[in-house]
Amino acid sequence: MGSAPLRDAIQGIIDWGETVGRVGGQLPKATDAFGSLTFNDDVQKARLSKQAYAALQKTAVNGEPLDGSVADQVATALKDWALEHGATHYTHWFQPLTGITAEKHDSFLSPNGGGKAVAEFRGKELVKGEPDASSFPSGGMRSTFEARGYTAWDPTSPPWLLVNPNGSTLVIPTAFVSWTGEALDKKTPLLRSQEALSVQALRILKLFGSSARRVITTCGPEQEYFLIDRHFFFNRPDLINAGRTLFGAKPPKGQEMEDQYFGSIPERVLACMMDVELELYKCGVPVKTRHNEVAPSQYEIAPVFENANVATDHQMMVMETLKRIAPKYGLACLLHEKPFAGVNGSGKHLNWSMSDNLGNNLLNPGDTPHDNLQFLIFSAAVLKAVDTWQGLLRASIASAGNDHRLGANEAPPAIISIFLGSVLTDLFDQIERGKISPAKKGGELDTGVSVLPKLPRDAGDRNRTSPFAFTGNKFEFRAVSSGQSIAMPNICLNVAVTDALDTIATELEKAVAGGKKAEEAAWALLPKVIKQHKRIIFNGNNYADEWQKDAKKRGLLNLRNTVDALPELVKPAVIKAFETQKVLNARELHAREEINFEAYNKTINVEAQLMVLMANRYILPAALQYQKQVGEAVAASKAAGAVSKQGKALAGTMAKLIDKLKSQADALAKALEHSDGSVEKHAKYFRDKVIPIMDTLRDAGDALELTIPHELWPLPTYREMLFIK
Repeated sequence: MGSAPLRDAIQGIIDWGETVGRVGGQLPKATDAFGSLTFNDDVQKARLSKQAYAALQKTAVNGEPLDGSVADQVATALKDWALEHGATHYTHWFQPLTGITAEKHDSFLSPNGGGKAVAEFRGKELVKGEPDASSFPSGGMRSTFEARGYTAWDPTSPPWLLVNPNGSTLVIPTAFVSWTGEALDKKTPLLRSQEALSVQALRILKLFGSSARRVITTCGPEQEYFLIDRHFFFNRPDLINAGRTLFGAKPPKGQEMEDQYFGSIPERVLACMMDVELELYKCGVPVKTRHNEVAPSQYEIAPVFENANVATDHQMMVMETLKRIAPKYGLACLLHEKPFAGVNGSGKHLNWSMSDNLGNNLLNPGDTPHDNLQFLIFSAAVLKAVDTWQGLLRASIASAGNDHRLGANEAPPAIISIFLGSVLTDLFDQIERGKISPAKKGGELDTGVSVLPKLPRDAGDRNRTSPFAFTGNKFEFRAVSSGQSIAMPNICLNVAVTDALDTIATELEKAVAGGKKAEEAAWALLPKVIKQHKRIIFNGNNYADEWQKDAKKRGLLNLRNTVDALPELVKPAVIKAFETQKVLNARELHAREEINFEAYNKTINVEAQLMVLMANRYILPAALQYQKQVGEAVAASKAAGAVSKQGKALAGTMAKLIDKLKSQADALAKALEHSDGSVEKHAKYFRDKVIPIMDTLRDAGDALELTIPHELWPLPTYREMLFIK
């Protein structure tokens, strides 16, 4: 029984080797494919009038409102373009508070009254859709009978075509709001937060004489994921329903050989990667990097920087495409933060920066950062933001899945801190003391081999243990989890930085109004900001026990799990900041806290029920069967006059493990009957009462896996899933 999935997986790999190249065939050139399924700039120029194109560009680039007549022209052009590519339907694609995307498909066809139909698509259909809002999570903002919700076209994110063997669908990125105007999605507050940050950043740029009209946040999220053979996936109920293995003993070999990271990519995996990339290229997603990650069967895909709003859309497309393409190659894609215990989990490092519409990266230090006052002010604003709103940032990445990952030797701890590197830290120290000298430079790195070129050396090293690290011209929020949308971390980071920029701009404007020059006021303000918030800077080993003690002395928060972190979303100061910047109101924030608590509770409940099912219906029958075999062997030995001490000991061990497994499975089933209290109280119960029983039950199951013969074990094991590629 236990060997069937293994035989199937091995046969699948053999079959793949014999038919290599037949799945995708010869792939087209990436340059030819890129954007071919996107209503991109070239298509817009070709199909829109000059006036309509200019108006759409002003909306997309500068955030200006779009006239209704232009929307009609865009709708007609979109329809004609989509029909030419075989589209029959269109959909308003949005990101509700489920954590995934949603879509409702409508046909272009409309009966003309003569027994035939014509294709129609008008501006009002492009601009607004009306999906049912009652069945999506709303955190109490909507009752079941209050069903009306609206999707609103986002002109800043290009539409694209979703191609199916039987046709195509025009996909229109949209926001999703209730009939009362409250945000029921992740895009609406993201767009609001981007506009709010732009307003405050422009106040500071104006003081420095900039002619910029808009500031955008940009990001490039690195996506980590696992690929395993599909036969294994379908024989693991926990992977199918929970996304992670709830049982699984540590294999003899894990990642300790350190031979997976950046290693040669297996042929089948590489073929899948190339197909994924091609599909993403067609939709205008600028993926750039692929490589093996640290854990066996773990990989990474990363794009170049984009507007944070578009990057968020594209990131959801990356996850969906990985899940959709993997089965073509006999693989299953796992996006859970910790699908396998004992090896590295998966994150989504969110590289974040700010740029103006003139193309200037506001976090680029340049060659002389000690003279780059604008850079120093914006960097100090980020410093102030992360220190002031560390709880909010921690809450933005909180989930049941990420609780398994944060703090392990692969991901940053739950304590939020900033790595600035030796150069910037030294420069900030000098500014605080009032004595500034030129920042040191990296120079050249001599490898000691004459045939190798001398390499430019960066001025500072990198810190992989930091949750929030400066990496040259951007910050990398490394605590974001692999399965989540990057919208909420972006929103919270934008609001935090917006609040800091608002405070700094107000102080600078006040000083300038009092007769000081902007530069003089900035140099006077910087030491105060640095002194007040430098506690958040830590360049050392975030995994060290000493850091836990040091962070506590500094007064930094250590919110170890989701249940501790989520209340940060509704702290009075957080609500005030979000409402001041017009990003989310108190009701919208409370709704998100409740939805996240509900998601936590539902996740733990599903996992616990699965563990009970797997213990009783998979592991226990195998254990009883082996116990019977051992008992019969011991009895046979005794009958032959040769008593086996080891046989009797094994029978005793099996009896104890079976009793432990069954008693803990029953205890877990009993514990799940709890339903009293608020969602937060229920979450605390799951954390404090249910999860410890789950851990004990897993220990019993994993011990049985290491005892029961392979041919009797009913589940694919780690040594198979992680290494058969």
